[in-house]
Amino acid sequence: MATAAEIARAAALLKRGELVAFPTETVYGLGADASNPQAVAKIFAAKGRPADHPLIVHIPDAAQLDRWARDIPEAARVLAAKFWPGPLTLILKRQPHVPDAVTGGQDTVGLRVPNHPVALALLREFDGGIAAPSANRFGRISPTTAQHVRDDLGDAVAMVLDGGPCQVGIESTILDLSGPRAVLLRPGMLSAIDIGLVLGRVPLSPDDPLAPPDLARSRASGTLEAHYAPKTPLVLMPDDSLPIALRNAIVQKERVAVLATHPAPFEMPGVLWHVAPADPAGFAHDLYANLRALDALGCDRIYVQKPVGQPWQAILDRLKRAAAGSGEA
Repeated sequence: MATAAEIARAAALLKRGELVAFPTETVYGLGADASNPQAVAKIFAAKGRPADHPLIVHIPDAAQLDRWARDIPEAARVLAAKFWPGPLTLILKRQPHVPDAVTGGQDTVGLRVPNHPVALALLREFDGGIAAPSANRFGRISPTTAQHVRDDLGDAVAMVLDGGPCQVGIESTILDLSGPRAVLLRPGMLSAIDIGLVLGRVPLSPDDPLAPPDLARSRASGTLEAHYAPKTPLVLMPDDSLPIALRNAIVQKERVAVLATHPAPFEMPGVLWHVAPADPAGFAHDLYANLRALDALGCDRIYVQKPVGQPWQAILDRLKRAAAGSGEA
């Protein structure tokens, strides 16, 4: 775990406009001073990230909401009181001083308070907002350990704070509160039902007829069709279709890997079978580490058992995007 001296050094680097990777409960973030456009530009360069793709600003507590957002609805304050620190990002109308480099040129900003002792200590020491997407190459598998960050970004980062493996393992829920109705832009392990129980009604999805008509043009972190992807082609497969697909792969002499929540039903030569936790929280916690391990095997294909049911919504979202972006050099 990062020491107080390391956290102080990291905060000093951020103040000098350098990049610092740090742990959160979701994934590791690649941080820069959110008020410094030149520092923020280094994030995009290090990741190879499109310049119009907005970032999330991490803040030390809900008391700093008004520094970054305006016209804040009561729903935002209620949700912040309930779920922060935690894996919830709120999209709100931005204050005029928030750089376009952070918002992707939009009139909104994403804000959250991470629930990790190292992240919170860094934010308090820095005493400002830290813009931070996931600390990996754009579109690839998010990092959930400090070593993942080093493997992906190397010398592009001035410092990596080690906080151990991330507890949640997939990115935060993103909720847009900048309009008249709450809209869930990205599912996370904090579900729409969890939010609905606090607000009194479940948030809309972007394709809901009641959603604001301009929402389809709104951009949020991690919502592109292809994202979170291994280099090995990834195929989502219903559990009852897996045996047939694998038999065909064996006939074709393909070397394939499988990620499923149960052991292999029969012996399969050339198939590297990995058993993942059968509960959504455990599966999410291990997901990116598992995908990285399977990607490193040099197989022709990765088959992932397709999850079913509302508790798996966020995991299914990540896997669909991973499948869409996989196999690309």
